Amino acid sequence: MKKIIYTNLAFALVAFSLLTSSCTKDFKEINTDPNNTPRALPQQLLAPALVNTLTYNMLRNRNFNNELMQVTVNVSDAEGQVFRYDYRSNFADYLYNGWYAELTNFKDIDTIAREQLNFNTSYQGISLICQSWIYSLLTDTYGDVPYFQSNKAKKELGGILEPVFDKQKDIYLDIFKKLEEANTLLSLGTAIVGSSDPVYSGNISRWRKFGNSLYLRLLLRISGKAEVSAQVTAKIKDIVETNASRYPIMASNDESAILRWTGVAPYTSPFAAVREQDFRAPGIASFFIDNLLAWGDPRIDQNQSGTGINRWSISQFSGSYIGVPSGYTPGTVPDKKSYFLSNTSATSLQTEPLTGMMMNFAEVKFILAEAALKGWITGSAETYYNDGVLNSIKLWLPNWSVPITTYLQNPNGNSMLLSTATTVDEKMERIHLQKYYALFLVDMQQWFEYRRTGRPTLPKGPGLRNGGVMPARMTYPVYVQSTNPTNYKAAVAAQGPDVISTQVWWQKP
Repeated sequence: MKKIIYTNLAFALVAFSLLTSSCTKDFKEINTDPNNTPRALPQQLLAPALVNTLTYNMLRNRNFNNELMQVTVNVSDAEGQVFRYDYRSNFADYLYNGWYAELTNFKDIDTIAREQLNFNTSYQGISLICQSWIYSLLTDTYGDVPYFQSNKAKKELGGILEPVFDKQKDIYLDIFKKLEEANTLLSLGTAIVGSSDPVYSGNISRWRKFGNSLYLRLLLRISGKAEVSAQVTAKIKDIVETNASRYPIMASNDESAILRWTGVAPYTSPFAAVREQDFRAPGIASFFIDNLLAWGDPRIDQNQSGTGINRWSISQFSGSYIGVPSGYTPGTVPDKKSYFLSNTSATSLQTEPLTGMMMNFAEVKFILAEAALKGWITGSAETYYNDGVLNSIKLWLPNWSVPITTYLQNPNGNSMLLSTATTVDEKMERIHLQKYYALFLVDMQQWFEYRRTGRPTLPKGPGLRNGGVMPARMTYPVYVQSTNPTNYKAAVAAQGPDVISTQVWWQKP
């Protein structure tokens, strides 16, 4: 509890300084202290903004993404169960409000780096990467959103209180410009305060690799749109092959973008604040656990023999892992058998350092596997795939030494070797099934990728709503209808009804 209080106090002080600097009339002229900086510096803003953003991501990963994507099942017949695709409008506010709030902080980092730090190009580049990251999450979650006019309520920024909703295509194309600029800025290698950076400890080259890896993620996301596919796939080849030295990407698990929680404030995992009984409440979904069992996956110790490590902290029931079928028939609530262990156990995701996941190296390898399979880049799709599976496991178990082909051709006969798949569709299914596990705990990326590809194939239970169709987006917060009515109506007219079945631009044929 003390850690939580100290964390909140530290961030509240930063938030207060931002609030007073942005809301007080003529602040600069009236309140400038000639002996001190009038507002927080980038090294004071970066860590709180990253921690706060990951807090939003992790909590919605837990209670929204994981329920939709059959990682967990909230064993209940109550209304509003996400695993049934039963969407409540109040889901919308949390991420929308939180992400836009942190965009203000990341934009301030860029502004202050230019104005007060004599163009510290590294803080600028990191700011652009983080803005791109959050804007991509916003548009992939809601569709068309305020972008070019967002976060400009301050008088000096234009005093825009009712921003226009921009089309997703335009948002993506401008994100790519931001990532290009970030790559150039970070190539200069300007030093930053290492202690201000809880992700890479001031390692600028790794931030650059994260930015370019994020670039690949987002290029792949829109690669299915005919109107941009040629330029997008050409850019993927440019990054990976033609100008690879100009666009360095992640090359090892050590370069994964992860804020590793230390348990010491302010770097205490948001999961640690979840009540233990609530953390244990959802059951593990059958889909999630059954695949791991079929593969003899090392991330769970199946025999409690002490030779394996229950790295994902899942409980057993009578010596076995037993999942709950997602979408079960209402009125037939199954018994919960396995669940994620809480802090009362020796290991728990509540205190796990790796849960602060932004993007990992394995995801990059699966992106390359798909690109190679589709002929956009040279190289072996199978090699990229094998590397993706290997590094997905070794992120959690660095000392694991089983040959990856042995793991993929497992003794249960459930081959996951790409070479034994006979069609492109089968190969894509295997790539995305393994990618699903690599994206475990990575905000809403499992959901985004499923909406893009329809993979991995998830079983459809009889108790699903929304016609059994995966929600295509979150609706806009209800308050937007009254606070920004003109632009809200224009967005709905352009994109489609403000309902969960309306596809976003990159999903539409």
